[in-house]
Amino acid sequence: MPKLIINKRSYSVKGVLFDKDGTLLDFISLWGYWSESLYRNYSNKVLAVAKDGNIDPISDLWGTFHDATGHITDYSRNGPLAMGSIGDLLAILAWQGYRLGLPWSESMRIARESKRLADEEMEQVRPVYPLPGVIDFLKQCHDQQVPMGIVTADETADAEKHLQWLGIRQFFKVIVGNDLVKQGKPFPEMVHKACLELGIEPNQVVLIGDTNSDMQMGKSAGVAATIGVMMNQAAKSGDCWLNDANVLISSYAELSLEESTDEG
Repeated sequence: MPKLIINKRSYSVKGVLFDKDGTLLDFISLWGYWSESLYRNYSNKVLAVAKDGNIDPISDLWGTFHDATGHITDYSRNGPLAMGSIGDLLAILAWQGYRLGLPWSESMRIARESKRLADEEMEQVRPVYPLPGVIDFLKQCHDQQVPMGIVTADETADAEKHLQWLGIRQFFKVIVGNDLVKQGKPFPEMVHKACLELGIEPNQVVLIGDTNSDMQMGKSAGVAATIGVMMNQAAKSGDCWLNDANVLISSYAELSLEESTDEG
């Protein structure tokens, strides 16, 4: 079994599971862009029909941080944008319209329509960029025949699309999105499903993610190790997260795979 070396620690592994956003690809470039588009479309539509009032800023709704021009620059790793499903985010938006007097059904319809528009806009721009060192590490795992999978709070079809945009879809044997399980993160179901499809046991994989719900999911599933990724501006947000990680890394250069002569 190959050994994954992390800061002088060694773990025998038969597979690697990754979260997607903030772990493989840059979270802000993708979801910051999408969030601004969705919020803009929803706000314009709701305020055009609501009698009076204002919609709360997206920073309060989804846990985002903004620069002087209003663009998203960072996000809370414990907030809805980082940890919630698409359904969660739409429900938070729909509550704003309901609070302003719209029927829940109408407010949710506007939220879904706004998502469609944001998705179409993102399809044109395709703002996806890999985190530094990701491609090299994926190639290293592939060259050593270590199977890899994705466990993401995103919808499976969207995850497939983003990985294709990035040109790395071919590296992953399985993709498990929030829509394929009854209980998403931090419950262990995604890991169990991914491992079943890979034909390996949870204690034979390591899980790499950027939120504590990833770490809790891995621990509850009994993985060999949970690896917390801290990159970009994460340290500046002041959040306390990744408390359940076995190891923290700030770069994929800290990870390496080595051949092992150990059996099993």
